[in-house]
Order: sequence, then structure tokens, then C-alpha cells
Amino acid sequence: MILTTQEPGWYIAQVNKPTTAKNFKGETRLFDHYYRIYDAQGHAIKYCKFQQLDRLAAVLHKEIGELPIHESFEA
Repeated sequence: MILTTQEPGWYIAQVNKPTTAKNFKGETRLFDHYYRIYDAQGHAIKYCKFQQLDRLAAVLHKEIGELPIHESFEA
């Protein structure tokens, strides 16, 4: 997993910009925001953009409240 190679201090930020994603059925869904994971130096981590925080938490075996979420911002 990408995050296992990161130094401690990575965090998640909500980006208030619309985005789309295709689901496994091939349907395109529109989201009014997305989340991006940044490294400890504040650089976006490649392939760490996602739309559903609850699914990320499930993959990481954590509760949403345990995730390092920072303030949201405009992109």
C-alpha cells in the first residue's frame, strides 16, 4: 500500500472542487468535493485522490474519526 512507504505525518484534506468517478458498473458519478492525501511536507501523494472517506477508512481498518483529516480548502 502506498501509505506504508510514507513517513509519519501524512494527512487527508478535503478539496472543495467537483470531480467525477466511474464505479465498477461503468457509471459515472459526480461528487461536489474529493479528498487527497498529502505527505508530511505537504506534497500530494500520487494515486491518493478519492471521493468517499468511509471507504478509505474501511480499507485502512480505521474509524473515520481516527484518520488524520486537516481543514478543507479550495483547489
